[in-house]
Amino acid sequence: MIKIALSILLTIFLSACSDEFSRPRPYVLATATTGGTYYPVGVAIATIAHSQLSQTKGIPLTAISSAGSLENVKLLRDNQAQFAILQGPFGAWSWSGEGPVSKPQTHIRSVSALWENVEHFVLLTRLAETGTMMDLSNLDGERFVLGGRNSGAEKTGRFILETLGIDYEEKFKLAYLGYGASAGAFQDGNIVGMNMPAGAPVSSITQTYARMGDRMTILNWTQESLDKLNARYPLWDWYEFPPNTYPNQKETIHTIASPNVLVTRVDIPEEAVYEITKVIWENLATLQEIHGTTKSMRLEIAVKGLGAPLHAGALRYYREMGLEIPDRLIIDEALSDPTARAASRL
Repeated sequence: MIKIALSILLTIFLSACSDEFSRPRPYVLATATTGGTYYPVGVAIATIAHSQLSQTKGIPLTAISSAGSLENVKLLRDNQAQFAILQGPFGAWSWSGEGPVSKPQTHIRSVSALWENVEHFVLLTRLAETGTMMDLSNLDGERFVLGGRNSGAEKTGRFILETLGIDYEEKFKLAYLGYGASAGAFQDGNIVGMNMPAGAPVSSITQTYARMGDRMTILNWTQESLDKLNARYPLWDWYEFPPNTYPNQKETIHTIASPNVLVTRVDIPEEAVYEITKVIWENLATLQEIHGTTKSMRLEIAVKGLGAPLHAGALRYYREMGLEIPDRLIIDEALSDPTARAASRL
């Protein structure tokens, strides 16, 4: 009897293990720290996709926190994540192997533009002679925050200033702080300016405007500066803050924005990416109810501002929806070199 009982238990155990092993391994979506926007939006996307695709299509998806865009590129490279949210410039840098990404990540493919990342370069009004980005050239040793050390804000901030010809290494005394700490330091007079790219309105900017009013200025962009920035990567477009977007804001502010982007690996099956792309756009209203930042998402601009070619699954969905796809986002996967893809390294 003991042998029979052990045999039954062993059969049950092996059956349970077999069921466990037969379940598809969840795809992982890398986001950023839990205090930002990437994480809650990524969790929302993963939850919606998982609930609709896991049982019916065998496509499970789960979201994880991370250090942000640069770490997400590494997680994709090492296949520790199969999907990731990146700042728009990181999508372009990853594909071309530029900026903080030292080698082309040819395994990366775009899935969709998400919500807009709006540039907020803030300066004390007494230093904002023209109220435009070029006022940053007039700083002389003052403390300015480009972002936290090695953050996406810092990396994109450096790229923007270098592209505009602003010698920030010479002009600024750089400090490295997160958004909340930057706002506090600015209000306390410990820094003269800060860089906060994010979905608008940004809570830290709102709090600072409420306290400082016309003593602070969000710098405007000119067409010349926008053209310079888009000369290498056509990612940015105009973005306006009408009066009262922020407390005590009396004039329209003309800044720019680029999309945050959802990317994946080229070796993820076409059907899986197709279904995930479809679920995101067919459930946009639900996503927008979960997080207000996503209200800027629209299907008609889903391929605008992408730096890497589209994954075949996403491309199929957008063609079905009648979107016009730029040639630079279409790649013949049959001509791609899988050996080179596997060897991609930062």
